[in-house]
Amino acid sequence: SPPPQGSLLYLDALGAAFPRALARRGTALLHWTPGRPHAPAGWPLPTLYCTPAPAGALPSRATALRVQLLFALRQRALHVLEAGLAAELHDALVALRTEWPQLAQELALGRLSPQPGLPEGVRDQLQALLTPDAARAAELRAECARGFEGIAMRLWPQLEVVVVRTAHGAERLYCDSLRQADCQGLPFYCPFYQAAGALLGVNLWPAEPTPRFLLCPDWAFCEFLPCPANKEPRTVLLDELWEGREYGLVVTAQPGEYRCHTGEVLRVAGFHKQCPMVEPVSRESQTLSVRGESIPEEQFCQSLCRTLRMWPGARLIDYVCVESSLLGDSSGPCAPHYEVFLELQGLRDLSEGQRYKLDQCLQEDFPVYKSFRFKGSIGSLRLHLVRPGTFTQLREALGSPLPMPRVLREEQLLRLIQGSVVS
Repeated sequence: SPPPQGSLLYLDALGAAFPRALARRGTALLHWTPGRPHAPAGWPLPTLYCTPAPAGALPSRATALRVQLLFALRQRALHVLEAGLAAELHDALVALRTEWPQLAQELALGRLSPQPGLPEGVRDQLQALLTPDAARAAELRAECARGFEGIAMRLWPQLEVVVVRTAHGAERLYCDSLRQADCQGLPFYCPFYQAAGALLGVNLWPAEPTPRFLLCPDWAFCEFLPCPANKEPRTVLLDELWEGREYGLVVTAQPGEYRCHTGEVLRVAGFHKQCPMVEPVSRESQTLSVRGESIPEEQFCQSLCRTLRMWPGARLIDYVCVESSLLGDSSGPCAPHYEVFLELQGLRDLSEGQRYKLDQCLQEDFPVYKSFRFKGSIGSLRLHLVRPGTFTQLREALGSPLPMPRVLREEQLLRLIQGSVVS
């Protein structure tokens, strides 16, 4: 949880930018916190939420998000959708797409249906909070029958903003997907910057499209490594930062704790009352490297998004990239290469020419990769399409509220993905 002044700064900034955002029961929370029901940032304002706290602490992630969605749907006059992770909001709205007839029936009857991961005692506790609402159920059926583009604003016409704990790194993909489809027309606000388990800064500018975080000196002890690092790198402190430059982040969260090189790279966007404002740029630890080429995850994603523009009608839902060594014999006898698993919307299959476009873009964007491909020491990238909902199921199998890395290194999850390949 943030220091008390962090919560107050967040609420003050949110209320100034969106005056109705702090209305009583005007915020729906979509966040899985198994065994410990609380809001992501921990501010003590339970009257802010229309979501019962026990709903987020259910043992099943999918069930928790579905129950929270049901309580959000009851409240037509929502002003804020809040999620601990953008992936949680994404998965809740995926559940809406597939389960809206059942959700509408539960609204109409005011009755929770039995489902896995919903203990009987908690179900009774939540059931006591529901009342039949036939009019709202009819509205839900009518809007979902029209399709799901811009569904958030159609279901909650007074909605002002989407609040997510993290909007950079692995979560940026979900934010972009939501902005393009379900949450069209809504601003996204990421209030806090955290790294290595420590809260480091707060975003005081909710209405701006690019999050900037004011680093707060007394929340943790931060040091910064100038990028690119010199042969003998020396860390600098807050008062030694330069606007426009990039730095690697080193954190000592509390007195007596270990000093940690987080792998986060930040850009100094400016200063606010002499304190630096930073924008997260990348995370050094996530790279692709089958021959030492070291392609950063975020730059790989940029090449993938450039490729998508060459596939008319395709919208990226999610992906992972795997180094072929993780597949063992199933990757074939060819040189080490990348295996990419994509979940797309709007396109059922890809021709061989379309599939090759990603490898071509990587060669254009990364000269070292192109050199290895020319020499034959890296084989051609292989691209696979997976069934809709595959990555939602993977997050459930992961059993963790943390975002799944796009550079996949876990054999158990890889086997689940391989079982979902359609082409």
